[in-house]
Parts: sequence; structure tokens; C-alpha cells
Amino acid sequence: MVPGPPAANRNGELKSTGMSRRRGRFITFEGGEGSGKSTQAHLLGDRLRAAGRDVVVTREPGGTPVGEQIREIFLGSGDDPIASTTEALLMSAARAEHVAKVIEPALAAGSWIISDRYIDSTYAYQGGGRGLPVRQLQKIQELATGLLLPDLTFLLDLPVTSGLERRKRIASTNNRLDAETVAFHERVRSGYHSLVAVDPVRWIVVDGTQPIEAIASTIWREVSSRFGAWLEADAAINQVT
Repeated sequence: MVPGPPAANRNGELKSTGMSRRRGRFITFEGGEGSGKSTQAHLLGDRLRAAGRDVVVTREPGGTPVGEQIREIFLGSGDDPIASTTEALLMSAARAEHVAKVIEPALAAGSWIISDRYIDSTYAYQGGGRGLPVRQLQKIQELATGLLLPDLTFLLDLPVTSGLERRKRIASTNNRLDAETVAFHERVRSGYHSLVAVDPVRWIVVDGTQPIEAIASTIWREVSSRFGAWLEADAAINQVT
């Protein structure tokens, strides 16, 4: 079982957020390969912009020049395997840049951050999939993020074989993780479900086998329900300013 991140920020609240209406909200998308999280992250960003919000849609690894270079190394299909510990450290290094240069500044400025993957990917992939000790991963994440957690995380869940079949249809985007065994991806999926069980308030599990439009509607409904007061407050502030 993969335990969740340290229990510093429960109930969907960001560390040091307090009740400031001007600080942005942080939403992440998680899931296995081919789950459709990238598509849904951009659709939610478009919907929030249409509602008048200032939105930053980003991804991990990536989101910064250093992060994008790390992404090329991490997902590259070279013949030289990457050690599990190296994977974890590469992801965490990219995340440290991401938090320092993109996520925290945007949140402080009142923007909504939507990230395709974040801290939970490390626990699911390097913890669940690779079997690295979660306590060590937690210490690394504390250093990389200062325990900054999302306000809300969507897990787009679908059978491993279905996700991998989707990935095969887009050969141009196949990467090193697509070549992993089904057993590896099953461990990743199990890791995600363990994370949900530990912190069910922060997580929303969505059936990733549904049509794109149906998934997007479910996500918008959940965001509107969870953050209705924030959306209204943002609108009021925008009218004043």
C-alpha cells in the first residue's frame, strides 16, 4: 500500500493559504498512461478562462526550461535504463523548479493552477510501480515542494490495458513508460487507489472510459461544487479592480 503525502495539508487546503480570497486555487490531474488527463486539464483551463478566471495550465515533468529538459531525459526511449532512484530524483528536481518558478508565483498572484501530474505521480510510479520506500519519497517531496499540496486532485481511472491501447494508437508520442510491463502499470494504478483511500477529501475519481465530453462535464460539476464560493469571490474582486 502506498500511503499519501504527509498529513500537513488536509481537507483540500494549501499550506499557508488561510482564507485569502486573492490566492489562486491549485488543481491537479493524475492517472496512468492513456488516461486522458492532459486533454481534461486543458479543457478545464478553457472552461475556467471562459468563466473569467486567470488560469495557468502546466505539466510535470516540465513547466519550466529545466523541467522540460528533464522531461526529455525522463521519458526518452534510449537504450540505457534509468535507475528507479534516479527517476525519483529527476522528477523531484523538475518539481522543485516547477513550484518555485511557476506554481507558487501564480498562486500568490491569484491565478488558478492546473497541472497535468504533480506529487502523487511520484508516489504512484516510483513508490507503487518501482517499489521505492515511500518515507524516503516523502522526505524528497518535502524538500522539493515545501509540502505544497493541491486543493483538488482528479484521478482519471481506467483499466491498464485500455490506457496502453490508447497510447499505442499515437505512436509518435510513445515514451519509455509505455514500454513497461502491464504488471508495472497495474502497480501504479493500485498505488493511485491507495492514495485516494488515505486522503479521500482531496481526490475525485472519474471513470476514464467515458467519452471526453462526459468526463469534462463531471469535472466541471465537481469544480463548481468545490469552489463555487471562490469563483464568486474572484468575480467580485475582478469587478472591483
